[in-house]
Amino acid sequence: MAKSIVVLGDSISAAHGLELKKGWVSLLQQKFNQQKKPYIIFNESISGDTSAGGLARIDSVIAQYKPELILLELGANDGLRGLSPKQMKLNLAEIINRSHKAGIKVLLLSMRIPPNYGKRYVDMFYQVYPQLSKELNIPFVPFILGEVALVKDMMQKDGLHPNAKAQPIIADKVWLYLEPVLEQKRP
Repeated sequence: MAKSIVVLGDSISAAHGLELKKGWVSLLQQKFNQQKKPYIIFNESISGDTSAGGLARIDSVIAQYKPELILLELGANDGLRGLSPKQMKLNLAEIINRSHKAGIKVLLLSMRIPPNYGKRYVDMFYQVYPQLSKELNIPFVPFILGEVALVKDMMQKDGLHPNAKAQPIIADKVWLYLEPVLEQKRP
């Protein structure tokens, strides 16, 4: 019987500007299918979503899918709106804690924001991810767009969203961190 995985994310996971089937989440499902691994990915990503939006939805997502694992890819829109990294951290921590209480593993996918927000804010924002990883003992994927964000022909014209060419690179990066998590016991 197939086990469910939920991606709780924003436009990066919702394949903004692309056909959904070309996004990294769909490509990840293809990897499972090719390897005959018994997982079905449900993409609960919403373009523009924030950590507060994810927190507001987490209980219904858990109830609907009863996932084995949640890939948590939120925070970028908090940063782009200049919201408090402290509040973002509290929201993400609560999503993780509610998931763990339901026996669900979490893999945190980290984001960065453009440098024009100022070094102090950019650093405070990014540090939320490794801090949560350490404090809540969960794995995290370093900046999931790290290999593509500064490569012009891998980004859409807005400079924020990866294009179709970048999606397999993102899927491969997430896969590297995902495989060991699937082997772990539930919390």
